[in-house]
Parts: sequence; C-alpha cells; structure tokens
Amino acid sequence: QVQVVESGGDLAHPGGSLRLSCAASGFAFDLYAIGWFRQAPGKEREAVSCISSSDSTHYTDSVKGRFTISRDNAKNTLYLQMNSLKPEDTAEYYCAAGPSCPAIIVRKEYYYWGQGTQVTVSS
Repeated sequence: QVQVVESGGDLAHPGGSLRLSCAASGFAFDLYAIGWFRQAPGKEREAVSCISSSDSTHYTDSVKGRFTISRDNAKNTLYLQMNSLKPEDTAEYYCAAGPSCPAIIVRKEYYYWGQGTQVTVSS
C-alpha cells in the first residue's frame, strides 16, 4: 500500500525557517523524481521544487536561494529546508512522486502524492 505523508508545517515568523518532510512507503522511492508543490487559498497549485532520482534539483524562481530540497533514499524521505520565510510562502505544501522533474513540473504528471502540511508565515 502506497503512503505519502508530509509533516513539519507550522506557523513561522517572517525571516524564520521550517523544514518539511515527506515520508513515503509502498513504492521504489529511489527510482522516482519527487517534487514539492504548494497551494494558497484562491490560487492555483504551483511547483516549488523538485529533485530527480539522480539528485538534480530544480526550484521556482521565488524560492531560489531560500529553499533547499534533499532526499534520503535510505529513509524513503524527502525534505524541504525553508529559510528566510516570507508571508507569500504561506500555503498548503504537498509532495508528489513522478517519472522526472520536467514531467512533474511541466506536465503535472505524478503517480503518488500526500495530503499536505500547512505552512503559515505571519508576524
């Protein structure tokens, strides 16, 4: 049975940091590209970052230099270290597994995804 569970969302102050985790089971985690998405109320879901099975990373422009994606295949876990948080980072954050980062980001092609974790950035 496939399970994808995000955690780590919380309330943070502007300029603060959070680390999100995405724990997966039931599929060959190391063979997939894994991406982080976010969706704020009233807005479309957007791709935030992605890491390929060969550890190539991709970031949307608004988070470059502030967010770092990483994966631990031994633990079947994906991470998103978020620094210098801004109020506009407030959203529900989801992770999703797909065949490649271009497929995930551009074609929205993903096979497994979680239920999300809420990040709120506010003073």
